[in-house]
Amino acid sequence: MTKVRNRWLRPRDGDSPAGPPDGAGQAPGRGDRITPTELDVCLRACAAHSGKMVGSLDRKRGELAEKLRLVLAAHATGSGESAQAAPAGTPLIRRAAKKVVAGPTGSLSGELLDALLAVGNKSLETGYDDELKLALLITDAVLTQRKNSRAGWRLRARTLEAMGDEPATIAAYQRYLDLTEEDGFGVAPRIAGLHTAGEQQDDILRLLERGCPGASVYADGPATDVWADGVALHDAGDLAGAEARLIGALLAMRGEGSPVTDLQVSIGQYLDLRLSRADALTTDGDVRQLAELYGEMRRNRQRGPVPDPTFGDVQWLTLGEFRNQVAGKSICLIANSQSVGRSSLGAEIDSYDLVVRFNSYKIDAAATGRRTDIHASIHKHGFNWEKKVTTRLIFGGLSGDWKNSLRNRLVPGAQDYVNDESLRWPLRNIGRVGNDEWPAIPTSGFNMLWLLDFLDASPKLDLFGFDFYESGAYRIKEAMRMPITSVHEYTSEKAWVMERAQSVTDTRISLR
Repeated sequence: MTKVRNRWLRPRDGDSPAGPPDGAGQAPGRGDRITPTELDVCLRACAAHSGKMVGSLDRKRGELAEKLRLVLAAHATGSGESAQAAPAGTPLIRRAAKKVVAGPTGSLSGELLDALLAVGNKSLETGYDDELKLALLITDAVLTQRKNSRAGWRLRARTLEAMGDEPATIAAYQRYLDLTEEDGFGVAPRIAGLHTAGEQQDDILRLLERGCPGASVYADGPATDVWADGVALHDAGDLAGAEARLIGALLAMRGEGSPVTDLQVSIGQYLDLRLSRADALTTDGDVRQLAELYGEMRRNRQRGPVPDPTFGDVQWLTLGEFRNQVAGKSICLIANSQSVGRSSLGAEIDSYDLVVRFNSYKIDAAATGRRTDIHASIHKHGFNWEKKVTTRLIFGGLSGDWKNSLRNRLVPGAQDYVNDESLRWPLRNIGRVGNDEWPAIPTSGFNMLWLLDFLDASPKLDLFGFDFYESGAYRIKEAMRMPITSVHEYTSEKAWVMERAQSVTDTRISLR
């Protein structure tokens, strides 16, 4: 409920005072029913929004401005126009001579598609209302051109989720899932979590309504005014009058179709008021029940239901315990490269004591071997997390995001051991190798390789297929659609490996 500016009913974090970007004022509807939007309309909105970013001191908006510049440059290059910058407010995009018909790819090149999606993702990251509307407009334009774009549907779902339109979010996530063979981003549990959280929110409102029949008088709203009156009465000590109005305001928000994010915040603020009374949790059974429901609702919206919070009695590995696992054993690391996929190395690979694979590895017994003892993966993708392994090492640069991925993506019973935070980001946290010395983001393979070299506990350490994607990628089908990311510096990683190589053949690099 973003209209109220009192100390209880606050705007969402990062609400922006500026108006919506040009062409982005429509309210979201069904998540799987886009508003047909000409590509030209979207590009003009990007140009206008780029002008608003001039002089911004917000770091994320500065990064968004650069993504917007790349969109305009990609469009200008694709249309044969000059990519020179124009002054703020100058129309950079000319109206197309014809309308774009919904469905075909039209003039949306792969380069422009990637640039638009990058703007949408960065807009979503800023969190401001203006940028959320721009992201939604981008998904309308992208999906008008490419109705089966998985990236477009996922961006749309995440944007609608940030806007608090839960039914539309679920519909868009489901559309993405219908187009996807491998749920590497954990969308299915996300949908389940949103469904469950919605049911728990309804349970909370029913419980409140049943406990305070007088609230129905105020349920017709307007919610903002009723809430303000309730807060004023609470501050004046009239708890009974405040209770009826505060609950009435929550019911009015439901009736007005307020974003679930706003309704959730308001329920939390109501609970704060109830809990501020002495011994509320120990003397008020309704408050205890409400607090439990509220906590479960928030957890389900964040991570989805977790059937087994212990993850199948998994054991957490420290750095020292992992060293004990690998000490004295022969180890091979298998790259996700075509040079392995086209080989006949399977039997040789399986002869090692420990076989290490990465991220979205693909198994072809004759070429790659059958076993996977250690699966090392970046936390951002969920590929192969359901495959049974002895040890799963999940890497990540940001502690909070890493923990969230573990909660959301670890599959109970799929592993016996998982690394704790001491092994979260080996090169940076254990090796203390900073950005000044190693500017690029280390790959999962390099983090793993660096860690094993650092521990120096294995008599045999061999690398198969480490040609740093010179032969192309060899991954499971869903991951093959993803480009080889540009955030890593494969040249530096290759140089590091070759400096330490004891022997090199066409198929194998031996470090021990």
